[in-house]
Amino acid sequence: MSNNKPRINPTFNFVKEGSWGWKVALGYDVFMMFLIIINLFCLCSNAILMSNFTNWFFDLFRISEILVYYKTELNPWVVITESWFTSLLIIELAIRWIIAIIFKQHQRWFFFPFVHWYEILAVIPQLRFLRLLRAGVIAYQLHEHGYQIFPKSWYKQANFYYNLVMEELTSRIVLTVLSGIRKELTTSTTHKQLISNIINQHRELLAISLTDILQEHLGKELQQQRKLIAQDVGQIVNKAIEDTPELTQLLRLIPIVGSRIEQQIQSIGQRLGENITQGLIQPFTTNAQSDNTSYRLISEKISQIPIENNPHIEQLVESVVFQSLDAIQQQVKVKQWQQILEESKNESLHNKE
Repeated sequence: MSNNKPRINPTFNFVKEGSWGWKVALGYDVFMMFLIIINLFCLCSNAILMSNFTNWFFDLFRISEILVYYKTELNPWVVITESWFTSLLIIELAIRWIIAIIFKQHQRWFFFPFVHWYEILAVIPQLRFLRLLRAGVIAYQLHEHGYQIFPKSWYKQANFYYNLVMEELTSRIVLTVLSGIRKELTTSTTHKQLISNIINQHRELLAISLTDILQEHLGKELQQQRKLIAQDVGQIVNKAIEDTPELTQLLRLIPIVGSRIEQQIQSIGQRLGENITQGLIQPFTTNAQSDNTSYRLISEKISQIPIENNPHIEQLVESVVFQSLDAIQQQVKVKQWQQILEESKNESLHNKE
């Protein structure tokens, strides 16, 4: 057993672990667990034997005298022993409450019935099935201490069905809540304000995320393509000079060196275009690993765009919200216990092979 595993004390958890009193407390827990199991077994058997179905069954096989003997001789003893056991539980709870107060097991003296609510309710005849919960708690405590009261397969099955019940309950609750949210968003006239409030609360985070995205992707792409972009802009400037007939006509009026000056002007214009482009791109390619001021300013401006004045942004936000709800609903509908059961079946078939 791992030393890091949390250990759970027995019923009387004020005693020191490993001491003589601690062992007595564990023995008491084991005794109460089996006593509860026997009591519930007797009650279930008595309920079955006293039912109309049992009367019909025994009459069918003509052995009704056995049932008559049970009802006249044994059933009164079951009723009496149940009364004794219920009285024992009441006295035991009262003693444990007094002990809890003396040894200050809880922060307040009246916390005991709330902590042990299932034991209190189990005293009521209609809620006697809750006694099984106490037996299960005791068995779990003993299992945590390394005492194997039941086979490991029983613990595994109990844990599986516990997770199954909890998953089904939580799934129903989550799906109901999500359906209510969807209905509220689609029918309420204030859902736009609700979405707007959500966006306003996350504008700062949106600006930071946009900055990271621009630096990570746009900055690297500009760095890789800056030379090609500069060359393209230079060629555009060169082409613009060539397509300026007034300048060409003016230079051709100069004899001998006119054409040479025209070529130099085109070369200078192309170089200027490339250098200006490099200068414009430079701020967006620096500080790739740190906060880039240019990207931060752009991101802040984008994050502050009001969605109320832009129907496309409003539709985008609503689409994201509704699709997020759909994705959560689909995930909640996935039954994990079915997957676990299927994996167990496949593992069993594999072991058999």
